Amino acid sequence: MSTPRPEAAELNNPRTASPLHDLMYGHIHASALRAIARHRIADHLAQGPRTAHALAAATGLDAAALHRVLRLLATRGLFAEHGDGTFALTEAGHDLRSDTEGSQLPGILLFTDEMFRRAADGIEGTLRTGEPGFDAAYGMPFFDHLAATPDKSHVFDQAMTALTSGADEAVADACPFPESGTVVDIGGGRGGLLRQILTTHPGLNGILFDQPGTLADHLLDGDDLAGRWHTQGGDFFTTAPTGGDLYLLKNVLHDWSDDDCLRILTTVRHAMRPATRLLLVDAVLPGDGTPHPAAALDIVMLMTLKGRERTAAEFEDLLTRSGFRLLRVLPTRALSSVLEAEAV
Repeated sequence: MSTPRPEAAELNNPRTASPLHDLMYGHIHASALRAIARHRIADHLAQGPRTAHALAAATGLDAAALHRVLRLLATRGLFAEHGDGTFALTEAGHDLRSDTEGSQLPGILLFTDEMFRRAADGIEGTLRTGEPGFDAAYGMPFFDHLAATPDKSHVFDQAMTALTSGADEAVADACPFPESGTVVDIGGGRGGLLRQILTTHPGLNGILFDQPGTLADHLLDGDDLAGRWHTQGGDFFTTAPTGGDLYLLKNVLHDWSDDDCLRILTTVRHAMRPATRLLLVDAVLPGDGTPHPAAALDIVMLMTLKGRERTAAEFEDLLTRSGFRLLRVLPTRALSSVLEAEAV
């Protein structure tokens, strides 16, 4: 008996790939994305559609290989492939450009870096030991490695600014900041959130507190904020600026274990007057098992650090044990929520 030949319509309309296929090809998509990002292909498409041959001529790449990689990423919605052989940026693809507000290019270059690929390769071992795969791959903790490799540290700082820029505006809009006083941003990185807050609330002053190397590349300069801020270097495990009217910890606690979080929070509490408010800006996982995009970020924490994403109840436990009372949880337009607490 002969096997019936498939109809042309069947050949041109393949079945939707299994979620398992999407997962097993995940590293291929990430590597293709990194290659496109490294060669700034999105920048070359900013003025309109171009063929792979034209893009290859402008970038010194192989046209046939570039066409195939762009075709793959078109299936992920980053590019549109046209019938005339050209590729165009989609709305999502514009975030790959290096010259746009809200560019995600620094974050892409960080999380597709070999540091994270090697750490991810160690998840199998992490399941046995509970220890980060990063430590096994590099022989030292993640932040120690960043301190020893200034180029990687720079990529990290740039990525944190890019990835949380949307959250900065959302937090500044969502929180009830006072009309006057001093905001202390603990572990505030380059100061993107503090800049947004001071810009939105002109009666406030600010202190940006972080490691001196990070502060050297801060974002607070400019005539618009002149005289309203200063930086202070230090280690939030042992000290924090005193005298603030409002304290911030943005995307800090998820980097650390519960014990380390208690050390950080206790240090901050000692610097605060009673009834002073603390705002924690972090993703808050649902407590009922509802899917949440921060579940992926939780695995990044698992494979690189000893931190984790937490539920509201887990945050409340840490706050209570370190001298705070949780007042409320404010959702924002971004991935992060704001947990408002006060010193008791």
